[in-house]
Amino acid sequence: MHFLHVSTAGAVERIRVAKNRGLAVTAEVAPHHFTLTDEYCATFDPIYKVHPPLRTGADVEALKRGLADGTIDAIATDHAPHPVEQKERPFEEAPPGMLGLETALALTLTELVEPGVLSLGDALALLSWRPAAIAGLPSHGQAIAAGAVAHLCVIDPSESWEVDPRRLASKARNTPFARRKLTGRVRHTLRAGEPVVVDGEAQR
Repeated sequence: MHFLHVSTAGAVERIRVAKNRGLAVTAEVAPHHFTLTDEYCATFDPIYKVHPPLRTGADVEALKRGLADGTIDAIATDHAPHPVEQKERPFEEAPPGMLGLETALALTLTELVEPGVLSLGDALALLSWRPAAIAGLPSHGQAIAAGAVAHLCVIDPSESWEVDPRRLASKARNTPFARRKLTGRVRHTLRAGEPVVVDGEAQR
């Protein structure tokens, strides 16, 4: 059984117990759940509305521990773009969700690798070959080798940048990380040998 978007300390502990008992369970977390707390929702800004909702600081710390000790197996973007007019509705009427794809790597490196919660290798595993294995995608997350299918992502782990919603590839703008300075960025991606992103620009 795979558990999606784990967000609470209680859930992490239950998954840890299940694994210790030898049960075949896996789990994932989304970057916003290990970077943001429910305090942001006090503003009633719909940009912070997600399902499951943002949790407490104690929950955030529990997620980080779960990632560090292997209880959590993957980081998933939970990418949910919405038109501006929908996210400008009152909090209770706005749809849940936020952009996650283009900031997932940088948030992982900034919030987990730089502070020493994870090694760079472990962070990349959580974002790449471990989720590929869970999903049963043998051609993804494999070692680079001659003749292999080229599903590749080239990153610059040291690039510093500021999130500008207007410059993201998504047509949506619903990111809570606007103006946040992050470290690490995807430079190029190839899917089945075809360029999808070149020099940080999506190929349309």
